[in-house]
Amino acid sequence: MTNVNDLRDWLIALRTPGLGPGGLRERLTEHGGRMDAALVAVHRQPGSGGEAARRWLDQPDEARLEEDMAWLMQDGHRLLRCTDEDFPPPLDTIAQPPAALFVAGDAALLLHPQVAIVGARRASPAGLGNARVFARALGQAGLLVTSGMADGIDGAAHAAVLDAGLPTVAVMGTGPDRAYPRKHLALAQRIVDGGALVSEFPPGTAARADHFPRRNRIIAGLSLGTLVIEAGLQSGSLITARLAGEQGREVFALPGSIHNPLARGCHRLIRDGARLVEEPGEVIEALAPAARALGAELAQRLAAGPVAAGADTVADGAPVDPQYRRLLDALGHDPVPLDELVGRTGQPAAELSSMLLMLELEGHVGTLPGNRYQRLGG
Repeated sequence: MTNVNDLRDWLIALRTPGLGPGGLRERLTEHGGRMDAALVAVHRQPGSGGEAARRWLDQPDEARLEEDMAWLMQDGHRLLRCTDEDFPPPLDTIAQPPAALFVAGDAALLLHPQVAIVGARRASPAGLGNARVFARALGQAGLLVTSGMADGIDGAAHAAVLDAGLPTVAVMGTGPDRAYPRKHLALAQRIVDGGALVSEFPPGTAARADHFPRRNRIIAGLSLGTLVIEAGLQSGSLITARLAGEQGREVFALPGSIHNPLARGCHRLIRDGARLVEEPGEVIEALAPAARALGAELAQRLAAGPVAAGADTVADGAPVDPQYRRLLDALGHDPVPLDELVGRTGQPAAELSSMLLMLELEGHVGTLPGNRYQRLGG
């Protein structure tokens, strides 16, 4: 259980003027992960925060801290800190990694293999359709779809995955209690109920232009790859794609008509080395090795849920966990669509997708075209 005083120290640190995530992580490293000691060091040498940082540390806004704490005390809300064992490992390797994330929903989802789907806010009907098709197929293949909940491609991708009964992650450029754009208030609640809303910014933080590139680095950092569906030459989606490339992640782009201004950003990405893709299967195939590499760490780190229990094996390679054994029994020895497995097991599609991914990573299950699964071996 999180110590309340330690949590309060974290909230103070995250609101300290001039103390960015890099500086906070550095102070934590110097003091063995102890936030109380880190704050003493910041007070002694406040850096760019100067006297404003000292004044805040001497007399923080108690009303604001109480509001932050009240938000965190709500069911399903959490401050996921870089010192926590279940902080997403991919974020530790990016430039300027966040020190902490405010999460509303299932924080364990952040450890799953993810793919980012981003694109134009004012997308064409065809672009929105492509976003829905790719998001649904990638989600059903066991990849968690992550985006920024913006209008257009982002919103279409989130909604399509949720409509399929699968989880999704939205990374915000505002505080976790703000829906931006406001038209996505209902979508935000659906994401909290069936996935996770994530923000680097404390509750109450309004939208600002400089917040969105910071958000984009987290979208790219969480994901094994980033898929861009329609983007103009000035689109923020190109920032996400550039960050993904700099982070060593895969970048995918859908081509379009040479007469469509929203295709020009994708064409530039392709000229610069992004993978041209036309079908979801191409993305799935390209990300499969990275997903497998993440699988072992996922099984160890998840603290709850069916994947946390893990498909532990005995000497003959068969899963020990009874839930996984029941799933293998339900599969039988012929290819089975996911929808049929839902009917056979009575388990949600999202839960089955996670379990099937673990079984695939351990060599017990194979995936086939048409979102079908087949048991391998005996």
